[in-house]
Amino acid sequence: MKTVLVTGCAGFIGWKVTEQLIDSGTNVVGIDNINDYYDPRLKEWRLNKLRVKGQGSKAKSSTEFNFHQCDIGNFNEVKTIFSRHTLDAVINLAARAGVRASVEDPWVYLDTNIKGTLNLLECCKEFSINKFVLASTSSLYGLNKMPFKETDKTDSPLAPYSATKKGAEVLCYSYHYLYGLDISIPRYFTVYGPAGRPDMSIFIFIKNIDNGIPITVFGDGKQQRDFSYIDDIAKGTLKCLQPAGYEIFNFGSDNSVELMYVINLIEDALGKKAVMKFLPRHPADVFATWAHIEKSKEKLNWYPKTTIEEGIKKTVEWYIENREFVNSLKSP
Repeated sequence: MKTVLVTGCAGFIGWKVTEQLIDSGTNVVGIDNINDYYDPRLKEWRLNKLRVKGQGSKAKSSTEFNFHQCDIGNFNEVKTIFSRHTLDAVINLAARAGVRASVEDPWVYLDTNIKGTLNLLECCKEFSINKFVLASTSSLYGLNKMPFKETDKTDSPLAPYSATKKGAEVLCYSYHYLYGLDISIPRYFTVYGPAGRPDMSIFIFIKNIDNGIPITVFGDGKQQRDFSYIDDIAKGTLKCLQPAGYEIFNFGSDNSVELMYVINLIEDALGKKAVMKFLPRHPADVFATWAHIEKSKEKLNWYPKTTIEEGIKKTVEWYIENREFVNSLKSP
């Protein structure tokens, strides 16, 4: 593929996916609205890294990165961008994320996650772009029995965030059925790593533990998550560009880890002890997540290579290198 459109390119996963595309010699048209869900300066930091790469990647010095500040919820703006570029595929990583935040303000989730996806699908149909990748979430599995499989029932979401991601998934199926679009849907499990989202637990824990600020632990800390390292997730997303028809893939580590274990790893990496404040579990939070990834291994030849121990170490190292900048960011 010569040129790929990546929405949400200044976001955590979008940044890393765009970076890997540029490194492979693929031109990228990036879209992001640079919203203030968290401090936009972190998004600008990621964008600057991409602009530098786009001026001369390892694989091909003429590789281009063209950025457009745009909200995918605005159909006319999206259509204009499609008309200006010859695209081979679209990777939709633009989304309003955050389970708890979606309970407080569900409307923005509807506009971006569902309407935005619909706008992109319509443009793919109109401009004859056959390949579409939609980022989805493990939150869809809710209270299902673990490990979560792609064939599990996902029509009982626990929050507007997961409900709108489910809506985006079924819209994709409609466009596959009606217009023959080739669509892959990776369902991400808790993604972490350098330059991650400041509203996510690992980012917050590292920053607060380093600064002696108490960290909030919801529940007893024994809840389990299938933590997934960013580089592994980005590589899997690029594998989704191959022909699939219509497929859903779990992207996780196939290993559920207790939150307290992760906190201990961060303490060890920083050489500091955490001060913990325990609060009741939020009703929209599931107790545990665990990805069944055999389908991703079989059909995409994808599997995670980064252990939680290695991933936490790399994330803390990035934080230490960028401590002054990270501590200057406004808290979500």
